[in-house]
Amino acid sequence: MESSFIQKYLLNKIGWMYILLGGFVLGATLLGVLNSSVDFPIPVVLDLLLNKTLGISLRDETVEKSTELIIWEIRFPRVLLALLVGASLSIAGAAFQGLLRNPLADPYTIGVSSGSALGAVCVLYFQITISFLGEFTLPVVAIISGFITMLIVFGVTHLANRTLAIETIILAGIIVSSFISAVISLIIALSSREDMRQILYWLMGNVGMRGWSHVQLLLPFFVVGVLLLLFKTRELNAMALGEESAEHLGVHVNRGKVMVIVGASLLTGAAVAVSGQIGFVGLVIPHFIRMLVGPNHRHVLPLSTLAGGGYLILADLFARTIVAPEELPIGVITALIGAPIFALLMIRERFRRNES
Repeated sequence: MESSFIQKYLLNKIGWMYILLGGFVLGATLLGVLNSSVDFPIPVVLDLLLNKTLGISLRDETVEKSTELIIWEIRFPRVLLALLVGASLSIAGAAFQGLLRNPLADPYTIGVSSGSALGAVCVLYFQITISFLGEFTLPVVAIISGFITMLIVFGVTHLANRTLAIETIILAGIIVSSFISAVISLIIALSSREDMRQILYWLMGNVGMRGWSHVQLLLPFFVVGVLLLLFKTRELNAMALGEESAEHLGVHVNRGKVMVIVGASLLTGAAVAVSGQIGFVGLVIPHFIRMLVGPNHRHVLPLSTLAGGGYLILADLFARTIVAPEELPIGVITALIGAPIFALLMIRERFRRNES
């Protein structure tokens, strides 16, 4: 029995992918915590993390308060936030690509990212602070505006085509996103120099200067969104065959579309709310995973989650160390890396199709 379990789940290609990507995430997390402008001995960092998370202490010596502050209150929550944001964008991108049957789709296709960005920009520009929300005003408003945008896209799609056709959803998302981008550009043009700098820096994406409060804000949305998508892998696999074929297989297509879009939009809106706009993560990572393991969403979604989380940790590490003590926006790093890679993937796919 044990031998058959190992043979089925561990000694095949996909099983090894789970092991390798799990190790990748763990290694990226440790690198992100260990490396920065101030270096600490590895045993001290590991002892502190184990003590805080599992209550296990490997050393008799007490960690200094300054070291604990830097590692536990600054670096570790930043790494966790990068992990959650990257994982959110990647699984959302994988879901959108499967739903729309288009490898060029990503979390921004539906317009939720633009809507969340508009909410955040309005908070920054008008200096909105809701008393009972405090520092959570910006992310909460961004999440709400993202959902309002999603409802608008659904409304436009429903008016144009009552069957929620995929082409109509994409077109409605592009129209709404274009309008919102114009509004954001207008706000930036009317801003003072200091406000403009703050807004542009936020729009370029960043996970720095966040703490446990942002991790706690994102985590429940992350859990709900991921569970929604993982429970819809059967529907995504069926819809890859076409909507009519999916209906014949007993899949309620419209209900499945709504649940996938809600889950992916929830993840995208929450991620944008805490980190700004970070492009190409949800575009490149799922595409790369599909090349390795095939189109089965039962594996594509969780593997994309792991790969995207580890990737964004390393991108953030690069962004804060390459020009230290200054930091680059993480969105700039992901675009510089992601755009050429995706262009190569597209060229490779075109040559493969021509050969076949």
